[in-house]
Amino acid sequence: MKKSPIILIAEDDEEDFMLVRDAFLEFCQQSDLRRVKDGEELMDYLLCREKYKDPKSAPWPGIILLDLNMPRKDGREALKEIKAHPELRYIPVVALTTSDAESDILAMYGLGVNSFIRKPSGYGQFVDVMKVFDKYWTELVRLPR
Repeated sequence: MKKSPIILIAEDDEEDFMLVRDAFLEFCQQSDLRRVKDGEELMDYLLCREKYKDPKSAPWPGIILLDLNMPRKDGREALKEIKAHPELRYIPVVALTTSDAESDILAMYGLGVNSFIRKPSGYGQFVDVMKVFDKYWTELVRLPR
């Protein structure tokens, strides 16, 4: 059985994080989901800084699920840093956000996001979207590292 990649979720909203987590648990009990609450913490995790100095506390993610609107450093700023970094730029980043604004979609793809997903409104729809996400990113795609 193929091991699922670590999915690092950058999400400041507790309810939205629980929705993602619960949706994954509906169909994939062995998912390794990690969470950071803003763009600053995301960069600390990826660069093994602050509370993530011990590499065991911050294993390399296979995928980053990124919210756009977070405190301290938003998803756009974090994505720009990730894609400018010589090692981090290879980690696939998927925007998962409530925004459906064309300007956000264009900006994120311009910064190098790999996919842009609008958060569904209902729980059943959310589970369906996460199933497709999981199948695509863990079964069909070959990830670096």
